[in-house]
Amino acid sequence: MATFKYCLDCNNLLYPREEKSSRRLMFACRNCQYEEEAENVCVYRHEIVHAPSEQTMMLADLSTDPTLPRANVQCPRCGNPEAVFFQSSSRRPDAKMALFYVCGSKSCGYRWTE
Repeated sequence: MATFKYCLDCNNLLYPREEKSSRRLMFACRNCQYEEEAENVCVYRHEIVHAPSEQTMMLADLSTDPTLPRANVQCPRCGNPEAVFFQSSSRRPDAKMALFYVCGSKSCGYRWTE
């Protein structure tokens, strides 16, 4: 079972660090010089990666967001002549630089990319 470890000097989180000279796994504080040897040599990393299309589906009412730029692009579903657009905010190396469009009509809300 993985648990968090905290510095005994300043109560900040301890992070795993490899001591290369002696080939040991240590837990070290990033704020002070405190470190301790790890009891277990397993380090777990849990990353959750969302696809750009999944991220845009979580946002509600994008068409009414005043911070997004607007374009004269016709909606493929309802024919509305205006849409808001934005680029993917994904930091993944394989992410394309695609524009995401959202229909400007409140009743439609269709999302597409070109």
